[in-house]
Amino acid sequence: MGNIVAIVGRPNVGKSTLFNRLVGNRKAIVADFSGITRDRHYGNSEWNGREFSVIDTGGFVAGSDDIFEAAINSQVKIAIEEADVMIFMVDVEEGITALDKSVANLLRRSKKPVMLVVNKVDNHDRMHSSSEFYGLGFDKMFTVSSASGSGTGDLLDEVVANLPPVDENAEEVEKERLPRIAIVGRPNVGKSSLVNALLGEERNIVTEIAGTTRDTIDTLYNGYGHKFLLIDTAGIRRKAKVKEDIEFYSVMRSVKAIEDCDIVVLVIDATVGIDSQDINLVHLAETNSKGLVVLVNKWDLVEKDHKTSTEFEKVVRKKLEPFTDVPIVFTSALTKQRIHKAIEMAMLVYENRTRKIPTRKLNDVMLAHIEAYQPPAIKGKYVKIKFITQLPGQSPKFAFFCNLPQYINDSYKRYLENKMRESFDLHGVPITIFMRKK
Repeated sequence: MGNIVAIVGRPNVGKSTLFNRLVGNRKAIVADFSGITRDRHYGNSEWNGREFSVIDTGGFVAGSDDIFEAAINSQVKIAIEEADVMIFMVDVEEGITALDKSVANLLRRSKKPVMLVVNKVDNHDRMHSSSEFYGLGFDKMFTVSSASGSGTGDLLDEVVANLPPVDENAEEVEKERLPRIAIVGRPNVGKSSLVNALLGEERNIVTEIAGTTRDTIDTLYNGYGHKFLLIDTAGIRRKAKVKEDIEFYSVMRSVKAIEDCDIVVLVIDATVGIDSQDINLVHLAETNSKGLVVLVNKWDLVEKDHKTSTEFEKVVRKKLEPFTDVPIVFTSALTKQRIHKAIEMAMLVYENRTRKIPTRKLNDVMLAHIEAYQPPAIKGKYVKIKFITQLPGQSPKFAFFCNLPQYINDSYKRYLENKMRESFDLHGVPITIFMRKK
């Protein structure tokens, strides 16, 4: 299960700075929701061997104080419902504000772990001033300077200690478990229709399995020679009244679904095309090493000639760069056109993701490519790659052992990745390449 840590609090208390520090140099994904809110960020973090997603609940439309408070409170409520741990940030320079009290009241009632974090504590006087925040009624308080990073280690120890425990039997279950396919995409692209089209006639061979959250239902699909769990994130519209909440819910659900699945089926609307929010979901699938299939839905509504799908596909691939080795299927949930082709593709990508390449074959093929085009020399030093092996895990990760790993640049890594894609069937699957010292 993916674990979510949400950073909540008033604007300008330093949430984004803390977020950037937690996510570190991992690629943070910035979701800009068409002007409704300022940027919202989500990314992956890891501490003491535990991985989790961090969501910075971002800024708001400036409005009157009442609108402002209502907006913050609604966001805190969503975070309470969706996150496993909340980091509640306040600012030592400003002391306790009315808005801090309002947020604190909501959080105290949530029964979920809350870490109260007093930011900008970077000298002795401020350390002394921070004690007033005990007045907000939380047992544990952390003083940090998110700009310099002081205090964040203790905070992270506590965050990780409060994540749900790791299931000791998870690995055994992992071996027997079914492929998990998540259907994600922006609201109104036709995710529900797609799920209904898939499950429609096969209702008799579908079993509902209680979802982990109230709105994502894992459905067992068993038909046409395939058996998998379908994670449907479509049921979010009825929850929220405000458009902003729908967008935020949509993202939280998608983040969770992507973390918990094997294959991401990204549904885009043929009449709208692929936009920045779709690209964010692609990056999230990529950073989490999940397989990916792009489904262009509502294809029945597009005026076509013999070139249309080729042109559309070109545009999509251009936007997906550098991860372009992805199946793109044109469907219509309404007419059920190519729905089963989409499932075939998802299962094919699942096989590619779980493929284990024998070490000997890997070395025979890749060392020949390396011989044909060697890493460029840096400062007169030549890099020699001697041995390649696939690392254990649920997605294709490879270690290339060499004498000077620090001298291998990104463009050479891309060359290696392209050659691996040409030589082994890894269509639809992100590849991770590590350079190790031999």
